[in-house]
Amino acid sequence: MKLGIAQLNPTVGDIAGNTAQLLAAAREAQAAGAALLLTPEMSICGYPAEDLVLRADFCAACAAALQQIAQDAPPELALIVGYPERSDQGLFNAVALVRGGKVESVYRKHHLPNHSVFDEQRVFDSDDRPCVFTCDGIRFGLNICGDIWEPGPAARALDAGAEWLLVPNASPFHLNKEHQRYAVARSRIVEAGLPIVYANMVGGQDELVFDGASFAMNAAGEVVAQCPAWQAGLFYFDIAGESCSGPQHQLQDEDAAVYAALVLAVRDYSAKNNFRGAHLGLSGGIDSALTLAIAVDALGADKVHAVMMPSDYTAGISVEDSRDMVQRLGVRYSEIPIKPVFDAFLAQLAGEFAGRAADTTEENLQARTRGTLLMALSNKFGTLVLTTGNKSEMATGYATLYGDMAGGFAVLKDVAKTRVFRLANYRNGLSSIIPQRIIDRPPSAELRPDQTDQDSLPPYDVLDAILAAYVERDLSAHDIVAQGFDAAVVRKVIRLVDLAEYKRRQAPPGPRITPRGFGKDRRYPITSKYRPEGDLP
Repeated sequence: MKLGIAQLNPTVGDIAGNTAQLLAAAREAQAAGAALLLTPEMSICGYPAEDLVLRADFCAACAAALQQIAQDAPPELALIVGYPERSDQGLFNAVALVRGGKVESVYRKHHLPNHSVFDEQRVFDSDDRPCVFTCDGIRFGLNICGDIWEPGPAARALDAGAEWLLVPNASPFHLNKEHQRYAVARSRIVEAGLPIVYANMVGGQDELVFDGASFAMNAAGEVVAQCPAWQAGLFYFDIAGESCSGPQHQLQDEDAAVYAALVLAVRDYSAKNNFRGAHLGLSGGIDSALTLAIAVDALGADKVHAVMMPSDYTAGISVEDSRDMVQRLGVRYSEIPIKPVFDAFLAQLAGEFAGRAADTTEENLQARTRGTLLMALSNKFGTLVLTTGNKSEMATGYATLYGDMAGGFAVLKDVAKTRVFRLANYRNGLSSIIPQRIIDRPPSAELRPDQTDQDSLPPYDVLDAILAAYVERDLSAHDIVAQGFDAAVVRKVIRLVDLAEYKRRQAPPGPRITPRGFGKDRRYPITSKYRPEGDLP
């Protein structure tokens, strides 16, 4: 039999648009000779719909869409679609088998993930009943996403007579996620012995980005079919007994995958929220250069407007390199010096500041001047302001509230500075669009004479390693020092991270590409007296 996998890119809440996608995919799959089409988790409403599913009217609209799909889909095709099911028994993350003009059966998710970016237990109830159906003589069991991450549901499907396990997913990307999925699938094969078809969503949704990369794994734990990452579309597997054949795409290496994730996240956030394009501040530094490259790859050069806002401290080469890069890319470019606005602020504040020496206040005021100008352009032209700060800066508070943090989408929010350099070199390997001098220069905020980032922060290779240990792996200060890091540096970094929590709460959303991103994922109190570095020697 021919099994279709629909790697769809739904939009949360666009029930009519998602339904149209599902019906178009069903017709295409039927025309291609597929007997069964598997679509992602929550494919009718998009994922995660968060508290929308608590609305009775929202669930009613999804139920009506399900009935429309049952009525309009090709009757000879078996179609699996996901939706929030509200019934007398509760509210469930469910998938329906649609066939012959009706909803033939429904499977409700057993294991509701309640960790990292997931909080399904907050909104859904769970069930423990299997669902097995026959298509072209093969008995298929259903699990939904998190069900295969825990023992139990796969074995129940086996006990109910399943010969294959179908798993619709909305599994967000992070580094090494594809290999984690393989490992989890193999653990279920050890448990139940069932070959698995894993179908995943594609697209950006706020801070999450879904990579697709659907696959089939035989009962020996071998990947026998692999769909591409980052590509929406229909893909077909041929199943005969316990054997399966299908597309054989190679998954990307880390830097290529991260770059693709960031491009898709920007494209979808902009399009799904109806922005007309993007503005960003171009500084002549590597962060804004990489952000500009991603924006152009995501939206097209005609939709991106780069703005250089030089001050008295902006180096001449920063302006030269910015002009060079925008010429290479062909984007609209403006130069708006901030000195007149900055001087006006200082003049208005002169009486209040009398007798006080200049300090970071004046540095931050420059950044806030730039943020105000960018937000004015956003308001006037209906564009999205892309902020350019990276994860290392967000972690340590090396960013200005209402300044360089002002904007709508933080493209590099989960990208450490060391990876920023890797991504810049990766993108230049495709075509040389970032001037090499931008990559080679010591990073600087250029808010005072002869400033470099390392005046205030440890070297980035040291900083990022400590941040990965503390932020992403929750290691203690003593454990980090035991890895060979200087205790005073560890103490300083942890202190900076903890003090900057109030800034991060006010930062725009940005795509998550690590297992522990700021925002939806890592949730720490702003007000806290706990000091994990306090007892270091």
